[in-house]
Amino acid sequence: MAGTKPGHDGSCKLMRHSLCQVLAALMLAMALEPPSRAEAQAAPVDLRILAINDFHGYLQPPPGGIRIADPGDKSKKIAVEAGGAEQMATLVKQLRQGANNAIFVAAGDLIGASPFLSALFHDEPTIESLSMMGLEVASVGNHEFDEGKEELLRMQNGGCHPTDGCQGPHPFLGAKFRYLAASTIEKSTGKTVFPPYAIREFEGIPVAFIGLTLKGTPNLVSPVGVAGLEFKDEADTVNALVPELKAHGIEAIVVLIHEGGFPTGDYNECPGISGPIVDIVRKFDPAVDVVISGHTHQAYVCEIDGRLVTSGDKYGTLVTAIDLKLDHATRDVISARADNVIVRTGAYAKDPEQTALIESYDKVAAPLANRPAGSITETLSRTPNDAGESVLGDIVADAQLAATRADKDGGAVIALTNPGGVRADIPKKADGTVTYADVFSSQPFRNQLVTLTLTGAQIKDALEQQWLDPKRPRILQVSKSFNYAWDSARPYGDRVLADRMSLNGQPIDPAKNYRVTVNNYLAVGGDGFTVLKEGTGQQFGIYDVDALHGYFQANSPISPATADRIARVN
Repeated sequence: MAGTKPGHDGSCKLMRHSLCQVLAALMLAMALEPPSRAEAQAAPVDLRILAINDFHGYLQPPPGGIRIADPGDKSKKIAVEAGGAEQMATLVKQLRQGANNAIFVAAGDLIGASPFLSALFHDEPTIESLSMMGLEVASVGNHEFDEGKEELLRMQNGGCHPTDGCQGPHPFLGAKFRYLAASTIEKSTGKTVFPPYAIREFEGIPVAFIGLTLKGTPNLVSPVGVAGLEFKDEADTVNALVPELKAHGIEAIVVLIHEGGFPTGDYNECPGISGPIVDIVRKFDPAVDVVISGHTHQAYVCEIDGRLVTSGDKYGTLVTAIDLKLDHATRDVISARADNVIVRTGAYAKDPEQTALIESYDKVAAPLANRPAGSITETLSRTPNDAGESVLGDIVADAQLAATRADKDGGAVIALTNPGGVRADIPKKADGTVTYADVFSSQPFRNQLVTLTLTGAQIKDALEQQWLDPKRPRILQVSKSFNYAWDSARPYGDRVLADRMSLNGQPIDPAKNYRVTVNNYLAVGGDGFTVLKEGTGQQFGIYDVDALHGYFQANSPISPATADRIARVN
């Protein structure tokens, strides 16, 4: 026993020395190796969200591009050539590079009111284009309902058009992205038309994307197209979903809403933001972190009520790059910033897949698109004057009157058309020619003309409904020989001056019947013009675009005239 103790004690010292060496080596290795899992989880997760809104089928760059502040003189505006699916796809790829976590989303009106190339095929090319770019989720805008709920479901699920069949160069398979519609409810079932939200996980942190359209959608589309649907309050809808999301452990919430505001600054600024989005955001539950908006065709990067709120102009001229940091511990957004990036046509190469897609559709569309319509001496502008009247609006109304004036065509003496239906200027080319595609771009809805009988009193009542929404009046464009004046200082319901309403210089008689042509959208009360539903003796005519095409053929060259049919007092 006595002989073993010293040996035992020596072994312990040796073991302790060896253990110290091992521990020291481990500590050195830990110092030289990358951070541990715990340390990595402590670092925020970076998420890049790429967003667009109000694309409206502009597969090719829109005329005029985007207007921004002149870098050399902020008091002036300059036009920058921008947009187009080919360049946008390239930019989206570039903005994804270097981002471990990224998602491409949209805030509505991807389709509808589209140029010829997309509209001819009921916007199938646009759905394919955005799917090809990697779009993942999109809220539903009001224009998604232009052809009704069933057609929107076809956009999601694919298949041939029920009337026109399969027109495209290949079968239409539907959107690879998911439409979201939290506030759009089927009255018969109480369920949403599309899922209310989508959840994506980034390095173990879930993020919810809630999609919804504006509650005023029924006043912006044909009532027939949204029959049986209810559009609930935007803020109430989102706030009701927050407890459900939190119950699933979701703290990071992004809202994709098709409603917006009106800023006074440049495309990456937000001075003096006004409009519906301001009150909506202020009503949102504090759990909402980021709001991606649209509808008003504006560009801004704002902070409203402590939250990031963005919008990316229109027609694919901008991609909004939003960078979030997500906290592992709270699973919430801890910082958010955004940059509206211009899709400069000269700065980005064309994506070859997008080019091939566009060319395949253009090959089918070209024979009709290039058909001559007539000529113009100057650009025909849709921009209204102070009274709400535009040069192109007058011409469209005149075309509709010409198409329905004959007794056999309806016997119209007045034509009225909604300003929202006049979608694009008809720009003057070098040779002044106008094609069918140019005409179609200004009248893309293919609404059928309807001639009906209204009394003089009903005509006045219909005109009074132009201010149903005082913040966004919809001044009807009127045909030649019909004149009236309105007073902005008078109360709603009494702004049109009865003694200033005339036809061919003669006062409008409240008790007399007049044959009036409108499009079928207005005839069923679209844009809130419910008085027009009271019209009797309806006679349906040709499509609005065909009326305009015929007018060009009969009257070219067409020159812009002074818009003086509507007068504004005060």
